[in-house]
Amino acid sequence: DELIPLCHSLALSQLDPDVEVDAEAGTVTVTATARTTDRTGVEMEALTACAVGALTVYDMVKGIEKGVVVERVELLEKTGGRSGDWRREG
Repeated sequence: DELIPLCHSLALSQLDPDVEVDAEAGTVTVTATARTTDRTGVEMEALTACAVGALTVYDMVKGIEKGVVVERVELLEKTGGRSGDWRREG
């Protein structure tokens, strides 16, 4: 609730970040799985973890690669909650 206005914080029961480096393609993919027993969605916590992870990678490589870019932060899948399950196509 301090980082993103009007976004309430949740008690997380699990947060698993993952970083995949593809040296040949010159890319780093950051993913995160978040779980909670709260009654509301936990996607903002997972998205925040990915965004902070991507910004950390950016900060680490900007001195070596001046053109480094954070391309996209997106929700891949959401299960449970009032709105039900959702998965990004493609």
